Amino acid sequence: MFESLMLLAVPTLVFRLLGALGVRRFATWRAAVVHGLAVLFVASGAAHFVPDGGGVMPSHDDLTAMVPPFVPLPHLVVYGTGVPELLGAAGLVRTATRPAAGVCLAALLVLMLPANVYAAVEDIPLGADPATPLWFRIPEQAVYIAVALLAAGRDGARLAASRARTGVSPG
Repeated sequence: MFESLMLLAVPTLVFRLLGALGVRRFATWRAAVVHGLAVLFVASGAAHFVPDGGGVMPSHDDLTAMVPPFVPLPHLVVYGTGVPELLGAAGLVRTATRPAAGVCLAALLVLMLPANVYAAVEDIPLGADPATPLWFRIPEQAVYIAVALLAAGRDGARLAASRARTGVSPG
């Protein structure tokens, strides 16, 4: 249940330690947590393409089981959400693309919330782990959304507001 949070927390702490040791890229907690979120999205995005192998990592089939029945073509949807997760992770690493990546990842997380709710309510396991309870899943998703918006910063907020005024979607 805590694996995903640890996939954010542990890299964040490692990056911050590197910052304390003089690596300027990770000199702030904000920079460390943004890069930690990138690590989380690389792992999560890669899972969308992993064939079912019973390993530690969730597989494509595990993630497909989470897709609510009202969503057509669940296998394609899982592939289709893995790509922006990987692109978003890459976008978080570059300062120039970080605001857009943060906004787009926050929007993606909101769009994927029904799958997380469905998996919790229907007691759908993820890999070898039991289903994550709803009381944990929703706040966990809120943490990821908050970090993505933190990554977006003021530039991301301006970008989202500008796109909202012009009717352009964040992705």
